[in-house]
Amino acid sequence: MAYTTIDDPSAYFHTQLYSGSSSGQSITNDANAGDFKPDWVWIKRRDGDPNAVGNGHNEVFDSSRGVTKEIYSDLNSAEATTAQSLTAFGTDGFTVGTEARVNSNGLSFVSWQWKANGGTTSSFTESGNNPGGTIQTNTTAGFSIITTTGTGNTGTIAHGLGAVPEIIISKQRSNAENWAIYHGSNTSAPETEILSLNTADATADNANGYNDTAPTSSVFTVHTKNEVNTDARTYVHYVFTPIQGYSKFGSYTGNGNADGPFIYTGFKPAWIMQKNTADSTNWNIYDNKRSTFNKADDVLLANASIAEEAVGGKSIDFLSNGFKLRGSDNETNDNGDVHIYMAFAESPFVSSEGVPTTAR
Repeated sequence: MAYTTIDDPSAYFHTQLYSGSSSGQSITNDANAGDFKPDWVWIKRRDGDPNAVGNGHNEVFDSSRGVTKEIYSDLNSAEATTAQSLTAFGTDGFTVGTEARVNSNGLSFVSWQWKANGGTTSSFTESGNNPGGTIQTNTTAGFSIITTTGTGNTGTIAHGLGAVPEIIISKQRSNAENWAIYHGSNTSAPETEILSLNTADATADNANGYNDTAPTSSVFTVHTKNEVNTDARTYVHYVFTPIQGYSKFGSYTGNGNADGPFIYTGFKPAWIMQKNTADSTNWNIYDNKRSTFNKADDVLLANASIAEEAVGGKSIDFLSNGFKLRGSDNETNDNGDVHIYMAFAESPFVSSEGVPTTAR
């Protein structure tokens, strides 16, 4: 059995539920969560008509771009500055203002939070065709937040992880452009493919994204596609490498029935995002705070503003060492199709001392 290097995953990733209020409020993470200042905060309103109070867009913030700077995972919109959105990154949570998408009285919200380097960034300069920008990295958790200004020519960006990344999520901040995603298990040649977080589109061959070039342990390559590297436009990139017992990014082939495949992760998942790469299907998000027992079927969508839905056909089981598909929906378990996922841990299957943890 493989030991983990992170005994308490909640020191680097945490899901926090909260209720909206009529005024700004500080959101403090649960007492049993490892205290950390979040650097990437993703907020989604769970209930209500998405158009009744503001709307239900997925709000994405990070400490490199700074407070009040929001982008939306379900839209191609440029970055917006909204004074009453996320107004502070706290030592164990964050503060929100009165923007309806992050804080509406009587409505329920979920926040997903990741730790990078506590907001401390280092600058790097443009060099030839290589973009310049800022970076903050947490090598323990395998996560970097990188901002760049595009060059419009093929170049490389240092990610600081010291290991080959398997996830690169890029968004242009200056203009309305789709998100771009590199996933290391997306087809047999993932460097040739691109996915878009804000659409349901199937994977597509696109050399102008990451230049048909696999990332290395030091850099990833960007070509000239508007989504990743247009001259003089600004970008943010979220980059992950897997950490044993804490994070895993992989794929599975669906079998089309309720006794679906089991996916081994080496930990009890706390959060999973999944997509069928072959068809036009949604990005489905599960977590262990909204679904507290199996079967887990409380689904939110990264690419849509709709409220949370309980979808039996998309059910999964969170297990002590992975997850199992329990539905036959084509989005999560279509027979013969390749589905990709990102997963972060609630607890490792085996601790750093080789002690098995309790099964769910």
